[in-house]
Amino acid sequence: QVHLVESGGGLVQPGGSLRLSCEASGSIFSIDALNWFCQAPGKERELVARIASDDGPEYADSVKGRFTISGGHTRNPVYLAMNSLKPEDTAVYYCNALGVLSDFTVFDSWGQGTQVTVSS
Repeated sequence: QVHLVESGGGLVQPGGSLRLSCEASGSIFSIDALNWFCQAPGKERELVARIASDDGPEYADSVKGRFTISGGHTRNPVYLAMNSLKPEDTAVYYCNALGVLSDFTVFDSWGQGTQVTVSS
């Protein structure tokens, strides 16, 4: 019902920047929350940042001051601006959208992920 596509990943040097995008398509009535997760090799998937209808942006402690999540009224697309990147940020980044479909059912959808590699 909902298709999410992340883009913007790549290889950057430490201290560099990337801007990830999450684009949603489908019969969507509303996106009420959008989360960015990351998953490094051998690690569990972790929440990086989120925006929700009734809350301001929230960030993991490890990225506060470096990452910024943003989106328009529809939260589509949503961006994750990543600055001052560290090797520890290397991971696959996934967007996750929660909302309501046009048939008034709720959805919880995940994108395919985009690779971010921070290395010299």
